[in-house]
Amino acid sequence: MILILIVIFCIAFYFYGTRNFKYWEKRGVPYEKPLILVGSNLKQFIDRVSVSQRFSAFYRAYPNERFVGFFEGNNPSILVRDPELIKHMLISDFRYIPYRGLNPHKTAVEPLMKNLFTADGDVWKLMRQKLTPSFTTSKLKAMFPLIIDRTNKLEKLADSFSESGKEIDIRELMAKYTTDFVGACGFGVDSAALENENSDFRKLGKRLFSVTMRDHFVSLLKRSAPETFKDLHFFAPEIETKAFSILGQIMEQRNYKPSGRNDFMDLMLELRQKNKVVGESVEKFNPDGTPQIVELELDDKLICAQIFVFFAAGFETSSSASSYLLHTLAYHPEIQERCQKEVDDVLKNYDGKLCFDAVHDMKYLAMALKESMRLLPSPGFLLRKTSSKYKIPESDVTLDEDTMIIISTDGLCSDEKYFDEPEKFIPERFHPDNIRKIKPYTFMPFGEGPRACIGERMGLMQSLAGIATILKKFTVVPSRNSIRNPRIDPKSILVETIIGGLPLNLIRRQKVD
Repeated sequence: MILILIVIFCIAFYFYGTRNFKYWEKRGVPYEKPLILVGSNLKQFIDRVSVSQRFSAFYRAYPNERFVGFFEGNNPSILVRDPELIKHMLISDFRYIPYRGLNPHKTAVEPLMKNLFTADGDVWKLMRQKLTPSFTTSKLKAMFPLIIDRTNKLEKLADSFSESGKEIDIRELMAKYTTDFVGACGFGVDSAALENENSDFRKLGKRLFSVTMRDHFVSLLKRSAPETFKDLHFFAPEIETKAFSILGQIMEQRNYKPSGRNDFMDLMLELRQKNKVVGESVEKFNPDGTPQIVELELDDKLICAQIFVFFAAGFETSSSASSYLLHTLAYHPEIQERCQKEVDDVLKNYDGKLCFDAVHDMKYLAMALKESMRLLPSPGFLLRKTSSKYKIPESDVTLDEDTMIIISTDGLCSDEKYFDEPEKFIPERFHPDNIRKIKPYTFMPFGEGPRACIGERMGLMQSLAGIATILKKFTVVPSRNSIRNPRIDPKSILVETIIGGLPLNLIRRQKVD
């Protein structure tokens, strides 16, 4: 009897776990063959590759297709390859695809996941409406003195490694620098990440992007059965506790009122005083098709979620981009020399001092940074999710509501159809005379459309300032532990982390004017 029950359970489990596996076949869409439980993800586990690398492999496997189906567990998803179709999905047809889809359950959303990056629907729309003014040119210029203070500390720490001759993990160095900057311009606090190995902000940042078995298991459960596991949180308890504790202390120190610093925390405290945000809905529409006016109540947890993502997104992507450029320059000394010469020449025009306008004038350095972001996009893919049925343009395929859409930015950036010799580091690709030749929607380091990163200019500004600070005084060279093509950690999710970091040596330049 027990044996019969086991057999019945196994049969039922199999049919339940494979119930959607004919989804793409019925629609005539080429797809990656799935297996029960793992869907189309077996290669990721066998080959030990990251999520981004898996999507890039899907992209390369179907060079003649506009889109390809695959399965996340039992859920049908689609990877889009065609830049014109990408434009439709990110911009023209945004009304049908407004979600990022990182919250499996539509209503049971944990507090920290209500941030601008992961939130969907009206929470996203109304918060973005209020947060966008934080990143105007005038605001960025006002932030620059805070960058100068951090670049001075960055130079001092780099100098200590140069004098000792010890190699330095340039990824960790730039993460400390960006953590300090985000702490200063976002919260008005000195996180001391460049001076203190045990800085609370740096420890929190490390844990955020260190994916544990617990994190993987919770993610699997929530995506497999959203309703059953809706009360499980993606973020581990220690992350939630630490984040709310740090941010709560800062708000309390300011007596829950704007302090006059005009930083990101002040903006959020101003919103808190208003108690609610009002604006046009992206989910509710009047009979004539116009959006309804909706209200969003603001509480401390929602405020903390926005400050939290400002911190998380502000330091990790910028440190990844800036450190990978320095790593790449170490293996391309002729390009590094040209970058150094530009830094020297520009600074001469500003009395040798780094400033907002000086960074803006470093055109070749900006080209090199964009090229390094093409070689290692971070994130290596974009996510979207349909809010209703959606007919794919120029096809007979209609996607169901809640279908996940993946765009492999890594695949696009390494496609020789769009970039000649894509494996080579060629900053001139992004020269003003050449950038117009790049096919739109093949290079999207900050996304595109209404859900593009609002902090793009701030991220570029702090990255270029940090890189210029290193190059004006030091030459970066490979150390004995450097690996030219570093291995991506297979546990990486959104941002590609690198096994062993990016060790380099810093050689003080002999002649610095």
